[in-house]
Amino acid sequence: MSEQGLEQRNQRTVRKLVLGAIAMFGFAFAMVPIYDVLCDITGLNGKTSSTAADGVVELDEDRLITVQFVTVASEGMPWDFKPQVRSVKVHPGEITQVNFTVRNPADSTIIGQAIPSVTPGLAAPHLLKTQCFCFNNQTLAAGGEAEMPMIFYLDPALPKHINTITLSYTMFDVTERVMANEDKLAAR
Repeated sequence: MSEQGLEQRNQRTVRKLVLGAIAMFGFAFAMVPIYDVLCDITGLNGKTSSTAADGVVELDEDRLITVQFVTVASEGMPWDFKPQVRSVKVHPGEITQVNFTVRNPADSTIIGQAIPSVTPGLAAPHLLKTQCFCFNNQTLAAGGEAEMPMIFYLDPALPKHINTITLSYTMFDVTERVMANEDKLAAR
């Protein structure tokens, strides 16, 4: 093969590789909104609604569902974060309040944001919160403690084969992000 033919072949290979890398980057960039829409439509990945439900439904006293609570503070989040009870048994349609406690052992004020997830994922659209600390950022002073309520009910349309639901919250430190946004707003 001639040197010129080899050079043309190498240039075509480089172009294909560059186009492939651009296509992969574009696909990866588009995956986040596509994934969010898919989770909203199907209830996959246990994503719950970030808005309050109205709380008016009919009670199904023929079923009793166990709802378990799990809490985790993300890496770098020093808060002690836990539910006051590990689980409750509820009838679909029954409005229930569960309290969570949080303590900030750090020597500075920290702003936290709790992100919920439900397992099994099919139960996520049926766990409806009328009030939740996860709807807003939580600010806790150094050494501060707080009790955070979450009021929920299960939609009676919850699939019959689901008897246990796990609601987990991961608490993230969003202090820097919130402060940066406040600084931007103040600069205007």
